[in-house]
Amino acid sequence: MSLLSIENLGLTIHGTPILDDVSLTIAPGEVCGAIGESGSGKSLTAFSILQLLPQGSECFGVITLDKTNVLAASEADLCKMRGNDVGMVFQEPMTALNPLQTIGAQVAETILIHEDTSKADAMARAAETLERCELPNDRFPLSRYPHELSGGQRQRVVIAMAIALRPKLLIADEPTTALDVTTQAEILRLLKRLVTEDGMGCMLISHDLAVVTNIADHITIMRKGRVVEQGAAATLHKTMSHPYTKALFEASSHQPDGGAVPEDQPLLVVEDVVRDYPLPRKSLIGPHPSFRAVDHVSLEIRKGECLGLVGESGCGKSTLTRAILGLEPVQNGRILLGGHDVHQEAQARAKMQVVFQDPYGSFNPRHKVARLVGEPFFQLGREASEAEIDEALVSVGLEPSDKDKYIHEFSGGQRQRIAIARALITRPELIVLDEAVSALDVSIRAQILDLLADLSSRFGLTYLFITHDLSVVKVIADRVLVMQHGRIVEAGETAQIMDAPREAYTRELMAAVPQLPNA
Repeated sequence: MSLLSIENLGLTIHGTPILDDVSLTIAPGEVCGAIGESGSGKSLTAFSILQLLPQGSECFGVITLDKTNVLAASEADLCKMRGNDVGMVFQEPMTALNPLQTIGAQVAETILIHEDTSKADAMARAAETLERCELPNDRFPLSRYPHELSGGQRQRVVIAMAIALRPKLLIADEPTTALDVTTQAEILRLLKRLVTEDGMGCMLISHDLAVVTNIADHITIMRKGRVVEQGAAATLHKTMSHPYTKALFEASSHQPDGGAVPEDQPLLVVEDVVRDYPLPRKSLIGPHPSFRAVDHVSLEIRKGECLGLVGESGCGKSTLTRAILGLEPVQNGRILLGGHDVHQEAQARAKMQVVFQDPYGSFNPRHKVARLVGEPFFQLGREASEAEIDEALVSVGLEPSDKDKYIHEFSGGQRQRIAIARALITRPELIVLDEAVSALDVSIRAQILDLLADLSSRFGLTYLFITHDLSVVKVIADRVLVMQHGRIVEAGETAQIMDAPREAYTRELMAAVPQLPNA
């Protein structure tokens, strides 16, 4: 018996077709993985179930949730359904949570809206729900605020809000995209356990086949608003027939061609670096307390090398990166680029550029691409010439005419190419890539990794590749450093680290990486 049945669903927004002939079913206790690139219609299919659609939207077809015709339901009935019968887990927990309310109040709010009960009872049930989501009250009191929790803990709060009323259907929209591999594995196990315990149906939306394959019972592949293939998660890799599905599987394990051959001489040298942050005083007597984010770290990057730096959130890799870029002072040690101290000489800092995780957030949307790409020249005291901008855009596979457009006119992959063009334009000696592909679809990620390898080969570029995704490091990096609690706990050639890690922490990271089944 189906809990959710979608038949021939169509959606238009202001007359523009968005979804076309979408059909899928989810039974109680079953996880359905909805897979596809950005813009494929996954999220709008989910929002159609909740009828949370933009103005000008019109749905066609049939959506049946536990014998209720959703498209024929009144707004009052839909309000009762949302949260009560259907729970929603969003991708970014910090955005989904109210920073001004405690976690207890936010979970209790779901109960208070739908049930006639006292606040004390709602708070007690909120505590029980948070404990089910592995946030026990003795360690995570209801009085905590979202900013006092880690990313994984915040996502558990969002899940607690979604399941507080034991809904029949849980929709999880990219719930692990921004999380470390170990935290991702924990959240996926939690979702699977809750589905099993409560007999819920679950629609898990993702662009990552490996993530979904390890938890879903069956998979629906979407492209351009249509369902192109469906099948059992355990056997889809054997039964797939659509070219798009095959392309997704290939992109998930894509291996780019080799980049530049590293030279013997080191380009970047980090010697015994320490970075401390002051903590609030608990007493006026005694030394000022501090937190050590980077603890006596030393490393070298050879010219032409791609060095992978991996570790969970909070391990110190971003702090170390800011210190390397000269953006954070250090309490001990030194950082040399080409023999020049980056904290003492501006010319050394000018030879480094960075590519950030979110290409849209790293650009000013009010400026055209020409100005955005030419920004690094401002620190050199001049403007980029039109020829330099054109050359940078062409080098990353874009057209010179793209310089006259705004950033919102490009796709996510194109924006990241523009970010790389901005980093390339001054011909730096070192490019730091900070989670530069973690938010991209697998096919776009494969294109960007190919581009980075090609640029390395053509220009002899040196990369510091920072990520929590070991599956990416495996195919791009020459060597890998593993960071934990501010220290480098393991270092070596990529093949050695991936195939025979020596440290328990590295083995834990490797075990948490989602794997596609072998064909």
